Amino acid sequence: MKKSNASSGKKLLSFLGANSVTIMFVIIVAICIPLSGFSPVFLINEIITRMGRNIFLILSLLIPIMAGMGLNFGMTLGAMAGEIALILVSDWQIWGIPGVVLACILSIPISALMGLMCGKILNASKGREMITSYIISFFTNGLYQLVVLYMMGPIIPIIHNSIKLPRGYGIRQTVGLLTMRQSLDNALALRVGGVKIPILTFIIIALMCFAIVWFRRTKLGQDMRAVGQDMDVARDAGINVERTRILSIIISTVLAGFGMIIYLQNMGDMATYSAHSQIGMFCIAALLVGGASVDKASIGNVFLGVVLFHLMFILAPKAGGVITGDEMIGEYFRVFVSYGVITVALVMYETKKRRAKASMGEQLEAEQREEDAR
Repeated sequence: MKKSNASSGKKLLSFLGANSVTIMFVIIVAICIPLSGFSPVFLINEIITRMGRNIFLILSLLIPIMAGMGLNFGMTLGAMAGEIALILVSDWQIWGIPGVVLACILSIPISALMGLMCGKILNASKGREMITSYIISFFTNGLYQLVVLYMMGPIIPIIHNSIKLPRGYGIRQTVGLLTMRQSLDNALALRVGGVKIPILTFIIIALMCFAIVWFRRTKLGQDMRAVGQDMDVARDAGINVERTRILSIIISTVLAGFGMIIYLQNMGDMATYSAHSQIGMFCIAALLVGGASVDKASIGNVFLGVVLFHLMFILAPKAGGVITGDEMIGEYFRVFVSYGVITVALVMYETKKRRAKASMGEQLEAEQREEDAR
């Protein structure tokens, strides 16, 4: 009986430790909902809108995790590619769903090229992929600024002055996407009790989820899983580890480009120089809030993370205003939490790795002692 209770206690502690971030957010949301005073219809509307806006972006993170490359901060490269495609489509004045589709097509070669570059650099920094991809996103942001601020106009033809800076070249701070705004969300929208459900957007997300499930069963998907578990064993099995890792980053970057286009068409305008700046951070934070880790993530983690993380984003300012009298406290709190979640997840991952190494070392020592005793 005592052994059973001890085993149950260990399982409970293990569960709480593995899901501490998710549990913390559930508690925060449960406290903030009554304090905010928002109606259930408003909250459901907001969450459904944000799910349609963000889920595709976060799904793009799953492939590199499967390949053992951790959290791909380099997804920002795909977001930049999506923005460049939207600038070109806006200049050509192709609106609505055709504009969204064309932007996705245009983003593919740009995203793939950026993903190839990122993948090659990450192969040269094995074991440090996350920090390397984070720095690569800063470097590429500089190239993006150069292209958008100086090359669009003199080198890359931009026809309409409405999106150019007054000096005649470079793109304005904001590019309007009003004629493209929510074209996917409104195409097959369904209203139930005052709640708008963007059916077409959720169909696209569902297809993406099925594609990920299918991809995991393909030869390439199995290779990525093998590489993620142990690169040396995968190499001995005849898998081209470097090529597989590069392909995972290319796929992730291309999907992030699609996700950014879906995100911006929902917003209806694009902050040319800053729309992508926090995308990687917030997507990764949402995934971690959903219970994912650096080496393991699922589609369920994506959906749960979006709901909890964005509920906190909606509720925190209002709840902060009720508690402290200043809604800015809530704003600071949610920014602090988004960075804090990533820090906690990375610390937990490193601690888990060290414990596993220590346990393996102890096991090897015990085996060695047994052999010596014989």
